[in-house]
Amino acid sequence: MLDNWLVWLVVLLALAFDYINGFHDTANAIATSVSTRAIDPKKAVIMTAILNFAGALVSTGVAKTIGGDLVMSPGLINEEVIVAALIGAIVWNLLTWWYGIPSSSSHALIGGVVGAVMVSVGHQALNFEGIGKIFLSLILSPISAMITGYIIMRVLLYFFGRFSPIVLNDRFRNMQVFSAVLMAFSHGSNDAQKAMGIITLTLLSGGYIDTLEVPTWVKLACATSMALGTAAGGWRIISTMGSKIFKLETINGFAADLNSAVTIFTATFLHLPVSTTHVVSGSIMGVGTSKRVKAVNWGVARSMVMAWFVTIPLSALVSAIVFFVIDSIGHLI
Repeated sequence: MLDNWLVWLVVLLALAFDYINGFHDTANAIATSVSTRAIDPKKAVIMTAILNFAGALVSTGVAKTIGGDLVMSPGLINEEVIVAALIGAIVWNLLTWWYGIPSSSSHALIGGVVGAVMVSVGHQALNFEGIGKIFLSLILSPISAMITGYIIMRVLLYFFGRFSPIVLNDRFRNMQVFSAVLMAFSHGSNDAQKAMGIITLTLLSGGYIDTLEVPTWVKLACATSMALGTAAGGWRIISTMGSKIFKLETINGFAADLNSAVTIFTATFLHLPVSTTHVVSGSIMGVGTSKRVKAVNWGVARSMVMAWFVTIPLSALVSAIVFFVIDSIGHLI
């Protein structure tokens, strides 16, 4: 059974992950509306923090997927594995935030768990069917967002393309605020649940709870942690998401946010974790491509995709190293 202090260490690390996820992924919810000046940056951050908190309380389906589909049985892992997995994810998130790279917190967490489990228990402890389902969701969601983003933008241009850019920007400014609200709420509904799932898995593996039901205090703690992290803001990544991929106007921002929100809500409804970073980036690329392919800065997009591909193996490597360190210290003590 897990020692009490190690359980609380896991809880603190999971909440730290949620906090970092909050300011790391703030850009996902507000980058487009801030870059088009549809909303003041400070007001956007506060709005996003509140809506992230509210969104985190609406469902626990994604948390159950994270807690139940990564390992074959909670009894196969211990506190060292979960601590190592969280540290691996946190280190990668901080590195990508520092360099302004819109990397995926979801990929970092999955990679952290896989790496720690592989070196501690072995591949037989991993639930490859569940991991495959999660990977498929992570891969298909940005592709789907790019396609539907292109379609939504083409539909909007069909109906409103005859208006001048000045008129369009003015008419879609308030609508973009509305789409940003939906985006922020959807972000909370999916992303906060990942830490909930890890904490619940820890409690279940230690015998503190009997089923994979997320306790109320875990919901509130994770929602609060993500909201506080969001309030801290992630301005480095906002610059990349909001302007370097594709120069956005308010109609483009509205289309990207609306499309991203619908994609994430759909995933949450299906109890599937997705990378909000990937979904938003895919939406922006799809919206930009609808104007013309060369309108998208594919150099920045290519760098982001490379970062996405290396996130899982590198966060897995970090978590594996952390596990070896923790395990070595444990043997010395």
